[in-house]
Amino acid sequence: MTDHEQPLIAHLIELRNRLLKSVLVVLVLFLGMFYFANDLYLILVKPLSVLLPDSGNMIATGVASPFLVPFKLTLVLAVLLAVPFLLHQVWSFISPGLYQHEKKFGIPLLVSSVVLFYTGIAFAYFVVLPLAFGFFTAAGPEGISFMPDISNILDFILKIFFAFGIAFEIPIATFLMVLSGITTVAALTEKRPYIFVGCFVVGMLVTPPDVISQTILAVPMWLLFEAGVLASRLIKKPQEDSEEEIQES
Repeated sequence: MTDHEQPLIAHLIELRNRLLKSVLVVLVLFLGMFYFANDLYLILVKPLSVLLPDSGNMIATGVASPFLVPFKLTLVLAVLLAVPFLLHQVWSFISPGLYQHEKKFGIPLLVSSVVLFYTGIAFAYFVVLPLAFGFFTAAGPEGISFMPDISNILDFILKIFFAFGIAFEIPIATFLMVLSGITTVAALTEKRPYIFVGCFVVGMLVTPPDVISQTILAVPMWLLFEAGVLASRLIKKPQEDSEEEIQES
C-alpha cells in the first residue's frame, strides 16, 4: 500500500512546487510591470489612439475602470511573458513519463509553439489592429462622436491577440495530428480545397467585415497549414523506417 502511495504523493508534491514557482514568476512579473500599467495601456491602444480626432477621447464608463483596466492588462501581460517558464515547468513534470521518441519532438514543439504564438500576437498588433480600427473609425455615420470605452477596447484587443495567437499554432496542430495518427499527409492534401475555404470562413468570423482584414488572417492561416503539412512530410519517413525495423526484428 505504501509503495503504491509514495510515488503518487511525490508527484503531487512536485506538482505543488511547480505550481508555486509558476505563480511566483507571474507575480514577480506583474509587480515589476504594474508601476508602468498606465503606460502599457497607452502603448496597447496606440493603433486606435492615433486614429482618433484631436477632440476625440477614450472614456471610462465604470467607476473603477481607470484602475481595473490597466490592472487586468498587466496581469495578462505577466502571464503571457511567463509562458516559456510555464511550459518549461509543464515539460519538466510530464517528460519523465514520455517515451524517448516523444521526448525528441517535445522540446522543438514547445519552443516553436511559443514562437508562433508570440508571432501571431505581434502580427495582430502591427498589422491587424491598425486596419481594424481604421475601418471602425471610418465606418461610423457623420455627426457621431467616437469615444470608445477603455474596458471594451482592452477586451477587443485581447480577443484579437488570442485569436491570432491560436491561429498561428496551426502548424503545430497539423504536425501533432499526423504524428499521433489522427490523420495523414495524404488526407490533408486531399482536403486542401476545403481547408482553404475554411481559412477564409474563420477570417470572416474573427476579423472586421472587410475583404482586406479577412485576407490578412486567411492567407497566413493557409500558409501555416502548408508549413505544418511540409513538416509532417519530413517526419513521415523516419517513422516508417522505425516501423519497418520493428517488423523485421
